[in-house]
Amino acid sequence: MPRLSPFRGLRYDPLVIHLNQVIAPPYDVIEPSDRTRLATRSSFNSVHLELPDPDLRAGLDRYQVAARLLAAWRNDGILVLDDRPAYYLYRMTDGTQTTLGVIGALGLPEPDEEDQVLPHEETLPKPRSDRLDLLTATEANLSPIWGLSMTHGLSSVLAPEGEPDIDVHDDDGVRHELWVAAEHRVRAITEAVAQAPVVIADGHHRYETARAYQRQVREQRGNAPGGHDWVMALIVELSEDQLSVGPIHRVISGLGPKSDLVGVFSEWFDVVRAGDGTDRVAAALGEAASLAVVTNDDAWLLTPRPEAYDAANSDLDSSLVALAIDGLAGVQTSHRHSWQDAIASVRSGEAQAAVLLRPPTVAQISAWARDRRRMPPKTTYFSPKPRTGMVFRPLED
Repeated sequence: MPRLSPFRGLRYDPLVIHLNQVIAPPYDVIEPSDRTRLATRSSFNSVHLELPDPDLRAGLDRYQVAARLLAAWRNDGILVLDDRPAYYLYRMTDGTQTTLGVIGALGLPEPDEEDQVLPHEETLPKPRSDRLDLLTATEANLSPIWGLSMTHGLSSVLAPEGEPDIDVHDDDGVRHELWVAAEHRVRAITEAVAQAPVVIADGHHRYETARAYQRQVREQRGNAPGGHDWVMALIVELSEDQLSVGPIHRVISGLGPKSDLVGVFSEWFDVVRAGDGTDRVAAALGEAASLAVVTNDDAWLLTPRPEAYDAANSDLDSSLVALAIDGLAGVQTSHRHSWQDAIASVRSGEAQAAVLLRPPTVAQISAWARDRRRMPPKTTYFSPKPRTGMVFRPLED
């Protein structure tokens, strides 16, 4: 079963640093403009570690810069290492939605332990050298992967006590609270997580990077155990009460003048015109979490046919929509995390059509995980996102 362990966290000293100035979203959702804004906000913002700039004057590449900054911040007391290994209870509150989890060190499974940690999505090809080079240089987990525990009732085991050690709001108004769990709670948390597999919700590439780093260290230093055998993870119960799951929409470009968008979708869906492709109609479809296609001129509702489920061998919109998109020769598909961004891509001319998907359910995620099946790439979008900078995990400690 999964191994979760407390660790000595490296945290900003709240007497020196205002926490709302230094937290940042996960690196892979930060746009260049966001990076500039965060970096300007504070010279100690965690984005300087996660997405460092090279120092051409000093002849340092971006990874050497991150390593030097991390060491300097520790030396100058900006970051302080906790006195003891601990679990970090972490609660995110976005309006009425609350997500409670625990940040700990998740053991990387050996080849005969693969059922302990289950990736839930296939991943698109993506260079991994960037994150591996950063991990190698800093020897630290800078942001947690997000794991979903299949242990029923884990949330009650994680209920925090007293006032939080960190209480901060992000730029989206989400409240982030962190508690350093008391030592007497370590055993109960460890045993609860060990009862059932953990499904990776977010951070697949960081998880694979951690495994690549583990192999790299073992090749260089042998198989002696160490910090490289673990990865920092936020573990949350796989439960409707704890999760907000959204879809990832598709936008299509490269349609030729003879492309029959409606005809291709009609092979797998009952297609009903919902109206003109106006902002009002698009907003109504988006707010209603409809399965739909929207262009500048028209909007259509999609209802999957039984043969589509059979052909896709899937009950997921991402699989069903892929059947139709595969029938459009020469098009390019990209992804948007909100229906507003998908429609904006059409309005700007960046895309010719937006395909709005419905969110997967927690029941679907659970069923696919229990069947040891991976969902198609870019099927789920979990929110809110844990902030980088709440706690770091040095590998040597």
